[in-house]
Amino acid sequence: MNEASITGESVPVGKKKDSGVYAGTILENGTLQIVADRVGEDTTFGRIIELVEEAQDSKSEAERFIDRFSKYYTPAVLGLAIITWLFSRDVELAITLLVLGCPGALVIGVPVSNVAGIGNGARHGVLLKGSEVIGDFSRVDTIVFDKTGTLTIGNPEVADKEFYTDNVGGVLAYLASVEKESDHPPLANAIVEHIGDTTLCRVERTDVVKGAGIVAYIEGHRVAVGNVTLMERENVHLAEKARADIARFEKNGNSLVLISVDGELKALMGIRDQIRPGVKEDLQKLKKLGVKNLVVLSGDNQGTVDLVAGELGLTEAHGHMLPGDKSKYIEKLKTKGHIVAFVGDGVNDSPPSLALAQIGIAMGSGTDVAIETSDVVLMNSDFSRLPHALA
Repeated sequence: MNEASITGESVPVGKKKDSGVYAGTILENGTLQIVADRVGEDTTFGRIIELVEEAQDSKSEAERFIDRFSKYYTPAVLGLAIITWLFSRDVELAITLLVLGCPGALVIGVPVSNVAGIGNGARHGVLLKGSEVIGDFSRVDTIVFDKTGTLTIGNPEVADKEFYTDNVGGVLAYLASVEKESDHPPLANAIVEHIGDTTLCRVERTDVVKGAGIVAYIEGHRVAVGNVTLMERENVHLAEKARADIARFEKNGNSLVLISVDGELKALMGIRDQIRPGVKEDLQKLKKLGVKNLVVLSGDNQGTVDLVAGELGLTEAHGHMLPGDKSKYIEKLKTKGHIVAFVGDGVNDSPPSLALAQIGIAMGSGTDVAIETSDVVLMNSDFSRLPHALA
């Protein structure tokens, strides 16, 4: 992309625009230069059509039963009508028997109702991948949510910070350099955006510690960026002031990011995300529809997760959850006989949980793998469509 002008904002050569341009966009004023990275079936609209077509072609257990039933029942009715005519020679009686006994309404009714449901969902921004999904979804009694990007907007910002060094500029340069390598975009983007323009250092090597953070080498220094678990793993001493700051940040509902250089704590940042508007009312609607358990699982600290759960009235809240922990928790719910739906955006660690749950529900703005793995897709990440889909 050389230059794009959408609302008077220009993008210089070599820089990327954060937001894309969707097919069907109308430019009211100015000029727009774009590069198409998806065409035809690869576009969002094309994927919607493909998913709806696949959903309509799939058959539920009820449809398969009706197909097997009609395979034998229809010839039997036809044979009975012929036998009736042979013995009575009454054409009207034979035709009446044929019409009354024909299973047309039964055979047509089930698939038509399912296709109507899938079509209704698609019109309202909900993709239901098949008739069987509709049946399973209607029996869900437990819904498990990922936190970031699902219950929250997914656009966190740095809300609090503390430094334990005089060389603040150097620490921020190291931090920005490491976060550029991060595999957790929401937190990394928030930090990089907060730091702003700074001189980036060459990162020699990075080791990602799942559920904890990143350890990198910069200019011969060992730099660790992550949560308290990573600091303990790196044997970083946390002084009383640092522990008090951590407790205060957690109480305020912050996600914690700590930075150490060569085993010494240099900075602490608190990152906060906003809860989606109206999500509390949507969760209440789910309870009225018969969902007994509303659970949030997050890799975030327990204090932040408890704060979100308390505000939204969730049944359970579990923090410090690694990707494997989330999967095990869903397996545990299934073994107890619960019909589980998992809602996530697929960023970082959701896809395995989406695949394990009886019903995987993906936010439309999430990753491609989440959308492919899931059974239900909420287009435009509109959480308010979830109660509509279940109803």
